[in-house]
Amino acid sequence: MDYHIILASNSPRRRELLSGLDVKYEVKVLPDIEESYPADLPVAEVPLYIAREKAEAYRGLIQPEELVITADTVVVLGDEVLGKPADLAEAGCMLRKLSGRTHQVITGVCLTTCQKQRAFTVTTDVTFKPLTDDEIDYYVQRYRPLDKAGAYGIQEWIGYIGVTGLRGSYFNVMGLPVQRIYNELKMF
Repeated sequence: MDYHIILASNSPRRRELLSGLDVKYEVKVLPDIEESYPADLPVAEVPLYIAREKAEAYRGLIQPEELVITADTVVVLGDEVLGKPADLAEAGCMLRKLSGRTHQVITGVCLTTCQKQRAFTVTTDVTFKPLTDDEIDYYVQRYRPLDKAGAYGIQEWIGYIGVTGLRGSYFNVMGLPVQRIYNELKMF
């Protein structure tokens, strides 16, 4: 790799996944990057919009030998974007909405250098069995759903007992579509 890779994310899951590619990188996170989006933006475009906004915050700071990876993941149920819940009550509400249904997990990714940018999205369909209130309450109280889009981590207990179907990238659901990132980095 001709570039020094910078992962612009505090997510421990993204660090774990990028480390799995055996590429050297460092984490640099700018404080207070806005993650809002226009209200009229189609839901499928939200994560790429936010990933591009994050990349723009780094644009003036990138050195010629650096490549910055920015990403954003959302859970989409119908026409509703389920981001990170504000509190445990909202986390429970989100899981009740997802219960017994199929939703999409969409991650937008930008690979940005001084000269160019490659941007893409990866979508995975995830189906949950009908979850009981006890299962939802157990997960919300015992795990950390507040830092996860849609209030769940597929690699945690709720994914073990609740996910009955998956079409697409499992790692995308964790927050970083590493197979696609690997291919995109090769093309850089």
